[in-house]
Amino acid sequence: MPDIGYLNGRFTPLEEISISPDDRGFLFGDGIYEVIRTYHHVPAFWEEHYCRLLRSAQEVRIPFPLESADFHRLLLTGLEQSGYAEGKIYIQLTRGVAPREHGFPLNAEPTVFLSFREMKALPVEVLHKGVKVITLPDIRWDRCDIKSLNLLPNVLAKQQAQDVSAFEAIFVRDGSVIEGATSNLFMVKDGQLRTPERNHFVLAGVTQQQIINLAQEKGLTVQFDKIPLEALYEADEVFLVGTTIEVLPVVKVDEQVIKNGIPGPVTSSLQQGFTNVVAHL
Repeated sequence: MPDIGYLNGRFTPLEEISISPDDRGFLFGDGIYEVIRTYHHVPAFWEEHYCRLLRSAQEVRIPFPLESADFHRLLLTGLEQSGYAEGKIYIQLTRGVAPREHGFPLNAEPTVFLSFREMKALPVEVLHKGVKVITLPDIRWDRCDIKSLNLLPNVLAKQQAQDVSAFEAIFVRDGSVIEGATSNLFMVKDGQLRTPERNHFVLAGVTQQQIINLAQEKGLTVQFDKIPLEALYEADEVFLVGTTIEVLPVVKVDEQVIKNGIPGPVTSSLQQGFTNVVAHL
């Protein structure tokens, strides 16, 4: 099946997409993005992703040319053309093509790009056994609530994790954990879920919110607050969440084994609950 691309109104095979070297996304990282996972041909939680995309666009003052219904039709058309039942849709919006000047161009039209690829899910063994993560100082800018293209700190952090055979890097700011380079973070202590408080240092996650809803339906308490790094080391359970990883247990943070080194009951319950949710989309 082909990987499909969409650029400014036209679908083509992804390999035929050509973006100008004067596009401000390429020159400045002047743009935003989203990633949507599809299950059995259904774009999961697309409305939530659309709302977050729209908010990011408004925050960086890029007009988004698609209404909700048009956006949904675009997703379904791309999925139909690709034929992927389990897919990954990448959406990127930039300020457009213009000569390289820092100020906003006067007449540039926003660039809208999407790609439709097959989703390669994590191995079941990894989901069941859990992963190791490391912690790193947060060197990102102060508007991480915007899902912008400026991801160099995340790239460097992810590579540092991979260099020591860890799955993820968790950012730490002023002694408290914030979020992963590519994920949101939860911990469990004495049966209560904790996740870092939402502010401009944290991207509010779509999957994160689904897990919060699911946990509350199960009668669990969810608390947004500052989580000192030492508290993370002493957690009963730790897990990551994200569009492509779903619910992923963490069994080791830096060199600290979490509890007994195996995924805990709350994590496993939420993992199974999320699997049930997406199975019935």
